[in-house]
Amino acid sequence: MSPVHRLSCHVGGQGLHEITPLVDQAVQGCGIEDGLCTVFIQHTSASLTIQENADPAVCRDLESWLNRLVPENDPLYTHNAEGPDDMPAHIKSALTSASLSIPFVGGRLALGTWQGIYLWEHRRFRGERTIVLHIA
Repeated sequence: MSPVHRLSCHVGGQGLHEITPLVDQAVQGCGIEDGLCTVFIQHTSASLTIQENADPAVCRDLESWLNRLVPENDPLYTHNAEGPDDMPAHIKSALTSASLSIPFVGGRLALGTWQGIYLWEHRRFRGERTIVLHIA
């Protein structure tokens, strides 16, 4: 079985979208008990993060904070061909992360009790994003 898996993740717009179950399912199906899962997003206007998954207010607050830090329609932006959320999305992606490394033990992700893996969509985009997993 190949150590590389592709996930297609549907996002309904800007915000944090939990993908923990998708990643965990791939790890469980790989046939390896202990190892490392690298999660990589193939986009420059979205990112990945590990964050609390118990209280949805955490995700809302993070999104509000980052939107305030990197506002739309800043007159300094010159890259705006795809709309006012385009350049802010690239900046947000640069400030966050395109990949994560998560150990797994006993065929399960070794995340903490309240941790979840999130695709952080920085645009108002609705559609599919591609995640590549390397499980070894």
